[in-house]
Amino acid sequence: MPQWSASASTMSRPRPVSDMGYGEDLVYKVEGGRRIPRPEFMDAADLAVGADGKLAAMKSDLAEVRYPRKIRELAKLEAAAVEVLAYGNSSVHGLLQTTEYARALFSMRQPAYPQEEIERGVVARMARQAIFERSPAPTLGFVLEEVVLRRPLGGKMVLRRQLEHLLILNELRNATVQVMPMDREEHAGIDGEIQVLKFKDGTAVGRSEGAFGGRPVSDPKQVRILDLRCGMIRAQALTPPESTAFIEKVLGET
Repeated sequence: MPQWSASASTMSRPRPVSDMGYGEDLVYKVEGGRRIPRPEFMDAADLAVGADGKLAAMKSDLAEVRYPRKIRELAKLEAAAVEVLAYGNSSVHGLLQTTEYARALFSMRQPAYPQEEIERGVVARMARQAIFERSPAPTLGFVLEEVVLRRPLGGKMVLRRQLEHLLILNELRNATVQVMPMDREEHAGIDGEIQVLKFKDGTAVGRSEGAFGGRPVSDPKQVRILDLRCGMIRAQALTPPESTAFIEKVLGET
């Protein structure tokens, strides 16, 4: 069977695959291109085959291809943004999701995803959350519909842990999670989800389900419209302290 191997001219004496701490099935999938390895796998492989850092050096290249092609550009934009504003009406925003919640969302898509594609999607979504670890920290503002907090996608325990995670995020100084309650008579986000990303050079991009054909836009006039809507949505939603109390209330009822 195929194994990690190396020529004597470029690498040290290889160690058994079992020493890597990973099963042979996973190694097969990585070798066959059916699974994109995590950074720690590359470190273990480098040590196992005595690659002297050559395999570990590939981690940055692999980090990009771990994202599905359709969201690679989004991930790059999020990584460069100094401010992110987002409104969601069907599920918790991807940057706020727990692993369990994300897996539940990918698992319920139709036509059904293969398990490997589900796991790849989950890994990519979690990797985007590195935005919370950046320094200097970007400003992050999210508004979620009340129904999103009450819909038990993945089951009640998955929802409970997701609500707990939102409360933790709301303690961050650079992030706010607001709730749009169902009793509002005015709602600037009635046309659907909106996201605006702003960059340090003064440029911005945005996308909305209900504007400009749902396409990403960078024209200042178009972005200004989306930014205005985000501002109105945030003003119409509960304040951050009110939202925290509301999430705690929903958690107690779940």
